[in-house]
Amino acid sequence: MKFGIVTFPGSNCDDDAYVAVTEALGATGIRLWHKDHDLQGVDVVILPGGFSYGDYLRAGAIARFSPIMREVIAHAERGAPVLGICNGFQIACEAHLLPGALLRNASLQFVSDMVTLRVENATTRFTNRYDAGQLLRIPVAHGDGRFTIDAEGLSALEDRGQVVFRYVDSTGATTDAANPNASLDNIAGIVNARGNVLGMMPHPERAVDAALGSTDGLALFESMLAAVAA
Repeated sequence: MKFGIVTFPGSNCDDDAYVAVTEALGATGIRLWHKDHDLQGVDVVILPGGFSYGDYLRAGAIARFSPIMREVIAHAERGAPVLGICNGFQIACEAHLLPGALLRNASLQFVSDMVTLRVENATTRFTNRYDAGQLLRIPVAHGDGRFTIDAEGLSALEDRGQVVFRYVDSTGATTDAANPNASLDNIAGIVNARGNVLGMMPHPERAVDAALGSTDGLALFESMLAAVAA
């Protein structure tokens, strides 16, 4: 199975994603450049974290027009998996692969911390190795992570089970204190209606080795591996 990791000018988590895929998961990683027009036959595309194009205009707004994104959008439209992490989530929203938008953190400060997530939907191709309600410890590092969407859109996400991860406290409760950016309804990650595109602000690729403080992100990559193999 081949994972394609896209590098944009300003990406800084592409190496983390590559190591997670190749060393922790034992799969094949293919490095893709933002100017490429060929996905090289990858099964999964990862849009990694960072500050693509310096986050000018809006986070992810310029990266959305990179040549590689035409291929990524076509890949998603075929029903193939796309994982957007942090800046990748922002890019996916700008490219209309996912609904909603990521706004500046309510604190107006960059947040770098370990947070607790609750798995809201364990039936997706990204979460089938988790249990519903399972609590995960995953790091965050972002300045524009406040997920927002209109009331109709939020209702659709909830009704269709598209909310995949939520920020919670250590007991699993959705509290304001547990929400690092004031995301609407403590939402930390969502999938599209088709279920093949996941966007999340926390960094699972930085939680695949005990030396990093958590291995809770590894099952996300294992879930994709199992889903594609099936």
